Amino acid sequence: NHSGEYPISKEIMNISKYWLIDEKEAMTKLVEKAHMSSVQKAQVRERAYGLVEKVRKNRLKKSGIDAFMIEYDLSSEEGIVLMCLAEALLRVPDKYTIDLLIKDKLTSAAWKSHVGREKHLFVN
Repeated sequence: NHSGEYPISKEIMNISKYWLIDEKEAMTKLVEKAHMSSVQKAQVRERAYGLVEKVRKNRLKKSGIDAFMIEYDLSSEEGIVLMCLAEALLRVPDKYTIDLLIKDKLTSAAWKSHVGREKHLFVN
């Protein structure tokens, strides 16, 4: 094709059709189409459990930044405070205002509740 356009394959069209499908609905449809023996199902289940265990074990070996991100995620008041602070700091023009903003934001959350929960410096 000389126009610079590429033909769209049937597979790409199928992917596009399911781009925003609900995950539960998608999984239900996939499970219905997956014809597996009970042995295969057991193997899949065993593999899935193994992967989950591996992820959980590796999560315990997290770095300081990982520990920080997990401890202060956006489901916590402190995580939201930190996100708002980071966004606001991008727009503040001078050091004096930055210091006031940091003082205001960091005194508004329950930071002491996190002390000792993690061994990493970034968390405590």
